[in-house]
Amino acid sequence: MTAPLLHGVAVNPAAPTDVLLRLLTSRHKEAWSPLCRQRRDFPDAVVDAIVTHPEPRVRADFVRNPYVDGEVRGRLVDDPEWIVRAHFAGGPGHEWLPQPLPDWVVDRMYTTYGNEELGQLIASRQVPYRTLLGHAAHPMASIRSTTAVQMWAGLSEERRAALPADPHPAVRAAFERRMREEDAEENERQLNRLPPHNSHARSHILVNRPLTRAVVDSLLHGTDEEDHWVLAHNHSTPPDVVALMAASPDTGVRLEVAGRAVLAREVVELLAHDRDPGVRTAVSVRPELTEAERAAIDYVVDQDEDFLPIPHHTRPPRDPAVTTSRANSAHPLLRRHAATDPALPAALVALLAEDDDLGVRVLLAQNHPAPPPELLLRCHLEYTGRERDRLTTRPGFPVTGLAARFADAEDPSVRRLATLDPELQPACADALTRDPDPGVRAAAARHPRLPPRRLLALLDDEELAGDGAANPVLPLAVMYGLLDA
Repeated sequence: MTAPLLHGVAVNPAAPTDVLLRLLTSRHKEAWSPLCRQRRDFPDAVVDAIVTHPEPRVRADFVRNPYVDGEVRGRLVDDPEWIVRAHFAGGPGHEWLPQPLPDWVVDRMYTTYGNEELGQLIASRQVPYRTLLGHAAHPMASIRSTTAVQMWAGLSEERRAALPADPHPAVRAAFERRMREEDAEENERQLNRLPPHNSHARSHILVNRPLTRAVVDSLLHGTDEEDHWVLAHNHSTPPDVVALMAASPDTGVRLEVAGRAVLAREVVELLAHDRDPGVRTAVSVRPELTEAERAAIDYVVDQDEDFLPIPHHTRPPRDPAVTTSRANSAHPLLRRHAATDPALPAALVALLAEDDDLGVRVLLAQNHPAPPPELLLRCHLEYTGRERDRLTTRPGFPVTGLAARFADAEDPSVRRLATLDPELQPACADALTRDPDPGVRAAAARHPRLPPRRLLALLDDEELAGDGAANPVLPLAVMYGLLDA
């Protein structure tokens, strides 16, 4: 029973500084991970103790805490232990929306971390898009040479033109490497030097780089089943070959063609009548179509899919005109895309909050910085996919009165809403700690209006002891007693 109790105290929002500092001692090692990875707020003295803690695993857990500001975690950017720096680069994991790192931290990592850690850093979604784009003009040549070419697609023509004239040879060399990658003849020579069987290097060239007509023809007439998908995907594939791929018997190939940035009009019309609904749907959202042309396509909108929030700091800002056009479209998938724009103006927020498509409403609730409170509650009641409960943590989620409305709801996820109500009656909180659903029981055990006698009794409950110890009204004397036990 000791470990769950200490875990609860470690995340208890009312735990005072001296309690948290005692949990960081070697006597309470079982509390280190929940304290450092799951706690949402830290007194300054506790942060100081964590970043200077002698145990690397304490510091490694702290840099993965999704609730800690990047500026604070950045204090460990130069940690002497490789494992701490690796966890810092990897971030909290893809199940979380990561906090962005400040520019000075990213700069430090780009100048001191290895390529493997930097790859983890980019994949972790902790680096803002504007930071990476700004690296093309960074005062440090090592950062310019590392990132300017990687962000080639987002660079302005002026910035691209400045790279070959950069004063530092490393930047000019990086630009020249990039130009060689854009040279189809050079790519063919590289392919000829590689073994004929599939490899990462060979696939990277075929999928991402410009190809000569000779290479295209070899793929067109090759025996590898993936070759036609490569032709459907590669941006340099000639229009006549793209048209052949649009008639492929492979649905995956036709689906890839439908998503190409540029398509001939006759190919779009062909795919708009494709036998596969997924292909027709992919074509139906193409920007060159009019609303009438979209409506004429027999597309399908999946209402059973999961809708997931987006870490917007990793993406370029949207074009307001495009967002407005999509928000007013009759096509639900275009409105869904508009709903994910965090810069959506108030008039469009109000419009999409009343949309008849569940996906539009949920994506708006998940992604807008100030979604309407009534929308948040409605989406939680109607949406049953992944990230449903995260809606209750969004700013403005309405909590007052939830107990009266939902304490007896049939759905346990809805019943759990009652435990968010600050005015939950003590007797109801007590009853919910005996609910058939474990999630409801755990949430009720943490409610501050739980009767004191019931709260203390839960500390001896094998299942709910940790949740009881996390209750913010747990007496300080009891916290100290748990540490002394």
